[in-house]
Amino acid sequence: MAVNEVGSSILLSGTNEVEIVEFSIQSTILGINVVKVREIIVPIPPVEIPLAHPCMEGIIQLRGSVIPVIDLAKFLGLPPSENPGQDKFIITEFNQRKYAFHVHDVQRIHRLSWTRIEKPSEVNLTEQNCVTGLVRFEDKMILLLDFERIVLEISPETSDYEQKIDELGERPKSEKKIVVAEDSPTLRKILQDYMPRLGYPQTKFFANGQEAWDYLETVVRQNGDDYHNSVDLLITDIEMPVMDGHYLTKNVKTHPVLKDLPVVIFSSLITDDLRHKGESVGADAQVSKPEHQKLAVIIDELLCDSDMAGMPAH
Repeated sequence: MAVNEVGSSILLSGTNEVEIVEFSIQSTILGINVVKVREIIVPIPPVEIPLAHPCMEGIIQLRGSVIPVIDLAKFLGLPPSENPGQDKFIITEFNQRKYAFHVHDVQRIHRLSWTRIEKPSEVNLTEQNCVTGLVRFEDKMILLLDFERIVLEISPETSDYEQKIDELGERPKSEKKIVVAEDSPTLRKILQDYMPRLGYPQTKFFANGQEAWDYLETVVRQNGDDYHNSVDLLITDIEMPVMDGHYLTKNVKTHPVLKDLPVVIFSSLITDDLRHKGESVGADAQVSKPEHQKLAVIIDELLCDSDMAGMPAH
């Protein structure tokens, strides 16, 4: 696979498809979403950082950016490379930051449906439990890692949501009901803490888009047009096993009953290059992780707008 092929193909929005870069750490086969990958390069000797996390090799300069290098084998508790000449740096961008992940080899790109990506049950690669999905092939299994979780573990200062919540001040409690689809256990836990403090204690959480969609369909079957008794707003990640956030949003916005339900895409993949994908499936707003304060403002605005829309005309 040529380096410049990464991310060269463009998937249509709302098709529930994904492209995965397959790479390996020793005999463990792993994967990362192509849209997070900027390029794959031969390792550059990093400059060490004093008192850095043990899994942080240092920093490199690449195309005008200073990029931290993470030793993925060390983080996962796997043996070091037996053939360093074959090693690669996967240069990624998410959460509005760039990171280099040191891996042992890069194999190929797979295009597949999110329905083929299973939610892990007993899979627990490390004590960090950073596997968010798996793909089974006849001869192998690819584990998808929670890269946001890895970065948060190594550089906790990259998430300042506690400070952002405090800056919002005291918040009144709302009776509005919110549904959240988020596959990362770590980020789901953050939102479970965040939403009540934001003033929205009546929030239900689901581990992927399919689970959230099943719930929304049940709500419509039970309540019909009065679905607002159970849900007023949907927040969804993009990358999720079984059903991704773009497909979930498309399902909501093309549904005869749910089409007016406000949908916020909250993802590490919101960039200027990818924002059009959320717009094409009808998302009411898109917020990049970890902009929790902006998420709060958007939620307030959308729920206020929905209240105004339901008021009788004078």
